[in-house]
Amino acid sequence: RFSCRASGGGLVQPGGSLRLSCAASGSALDYNAIGWFRQAPGKEREGVSLFRNRDGFIYYADSMKGRFTMSRDNAKNTVYLQMNSLKPEDTGVYFCAVDRDGSSWVVIGLGLGLSERGMDYWGKGTLVTVSS
Repeated sequence: RFSCRASGGGLVQPGGSLRLSCAASGSALDYNAIGWFRQAPGKEREGVSLFRNRDGFIYYADSMKGRFTMSRDNAKNTVYLQMNSLKPEDTGVYFCAVDRDGSSWVVIGLGLGLSERGMDYWGKGTLVTVSS
């Protein structure tokens, strides 16, 4: 069984930057992908980005392109989400999640975007608040 946990959230002013971390248990060879999601107050959870382990391909939701960058440290089995030019609407709880068998890519391939339905294991989220 896998586990993962997001960390690094906090309070940041509009226009600022923040880097989130997600440490996953087990080996990267044992799951297909790991992704970031977020949930704003009163809204549904939405996909941010997804990292495919076998080749390092990264998918970004259209609304996240340009300001958010996902990366991975293989030695630490940790992924990061670098968030720049933050806006108040980026406020929310950020989660990382593991896709064990690659289901997320099928959903993406159908043009439905990064969906939580394709993920198998979820970690505790970390709160990001963008406010002056």
